[in-house]
Amino acid sequence: MDNKNTFESIDEYIKTFPKDVQSLLKELRKVIQETAPNAEEKISYQMPTFFLNKNLVHFAAYKNHIGFYPGASGIAKFKKEIDKYKNAKGSVQFPIDKSLPFDLIRKIVKFRVEEDLKDPPKKQKAKKK
Repeated sequence: MDNKNTFESIDEYIKTFPKDVQSLLKELRKVIQETAPNAEEKISYQMPTFFLNKNLVHFAAYKNHIGFYPGASGIAKFKKEIDKYKNAKGSVQFPIDKSLPFDLIRKIVKFRVEEDLKDPPKKQKAKKK
């Protein structure tokens, strides 16, 4: 067996971090839950994920930052506010030693929910065996 963790739940994921990081992750999770109350929680790409018709946002903890993954549209929409953080096409890194920008996170999650609801899921093709 490889030594890469596989998580069954967000709780399980959060428990693998030091207490100070756990409290940041719990707070981030709570903000996302409050902003997207109908979203389902799951693990996708071995990261905590919130899902409606498709993945809304993912997040993950690293040594020096919390990665937040709202997809390319979430980054593009809030580019000005996100530019003060290290970011890429679909991700932003919030330094672990500073307060998380929960107002910005709420705005991004709300935008992703609205975007998701405007674009209903496409019928999935049957998987080949």
